[in-house]
Amino acid sequence: MSGNENISIIGSGTMGHSIALSIGLAGLDVMVWGNNQDDLERGKRGFLEKLEVLHRYEVIDTQEAKQIKERVLFTDVLEECIREATFIIEAIPEMLELKQEWFQKLDQLCGPETILASNTSGLSPSDIALHTSHPERTVVTHFWNPGHLIPLVEIVRGKDTSDRTVERALDLLKKMNKKPIVVQKEILGAIGNRLQYALFREAQYILEQGAATMEDIDTAVQYSIGRRLSITGPFISADMGGLDVFESISSYLFPDLSTGQTSLTAMKSCVEAGRYGQKNGAGFYEWTPSFSKKMNEERERELIEWLKKDLNER
Repeated sequence: MSGNENISIIGSGTMGHSIALSIGLAGLDVMVWGNNQDDLERGKRGFLEKLEVLHRYEVIDTQEAKQIKERVLFTDVLEECIREATFIIEAIPEMLELKQEWFQKLDQLCGPETILASNTSGLSPSDIALHTSHPERTVVTHFWNPGHLIPLVEIVRGKDTSDRTVERALDLLKKMNKKPIVVQKEILGAIGNRLQYALFREAQYILEQGAATMEDIDTAVQYSIGRRLSITGPFISADMGGLDVFESISSYLFPDLSTGQTSLTAMKSCVEAGRYGQKNGAGFYEWTPSFSKKMNEERERELIEWLKKDLNER
C-alpha cells in the first residue's frame, strides 16, 4: 500500500481545500467532498485563489498550475469521493459528536485497510474512533493553517492506532513534502498548540502587568525568538545558549511566569465585548479592511518564501 494511496478529503472548507492544494502541489491526485454545491463553490474558489497566489509568486508556472487543477477534483457525492480511497482525511467542523458520526459512517463504508485521519487540532483520536469497528486505522493528522503553506503536520496516535497506520501516514505526508512529527500518546493540544498557548498566556500576563504594550510584545516575538526559532527549536536553542545559563535563568524566572488557568483580563474583555479579531473587524487590534489586507498579504508572502526554500531543498 505504501506509496500508492488514493486520497480523499471530507470537507471543502478552509483547511480541506488548502490540504487538497498541498496534495496537488506535491504531484498527487485527490478527491474533495463538500456538503452541498454552495460549500463546493466556496471551496473551489478558495482553492483557485490560493493557486493563483502561488503562480503569482512563481512557486509554480502556468503548466504546473494547470496540472494541479486536474489533480484536485471536487464532488458533493460521498460515494464518488471515497469509492477508491485508501487514505481519507477528515476536515469538518471541530465538534466531537459530528466527527464520531462521520468516522462511524466511514468505518462502515470503507474497507478495513483504508486509513481514517482527522485534521482535528485538539480532539482525542481515541474519542473520535469510539464508535468504529476498526479503531486501529484511525489517526490524527493535524495540518496547520494555512494547510498548503505550513510544513508541520502532527500525527497523533490513539490508544488503538496501529504502527502500520502511523507508518502509512508518515509515508504519505513525506510524499506531500510536509514535515510530519509523531505524538506518541494523546496529550491535550498535541505539541504545537501547547507551545503556542504557553507563549500566548505569558504574552497576556505581560500585558496585564502593564510591563509593555501589546504592539511591543508582538514586536519582541517577531524580531527575536520568532526569527531564531525558525532555525533552532527550544532544545537546540538552549544547547547553543548553554544549559548552565538556561538552568540559572529558569531557576529564578519560572516562579514568576504566569500560571493562569484561564484567559486573562484583556482577552476576556474582548470576547465579552464581541471583539473576536479579524473575523469581525476588532479584537486586540482594530481590523480595518486595509490593515486586514496588509497583514494577510505579509503573512502569505513570508510563508511563500519559506515554501520556496523548502521546495528547493528537496
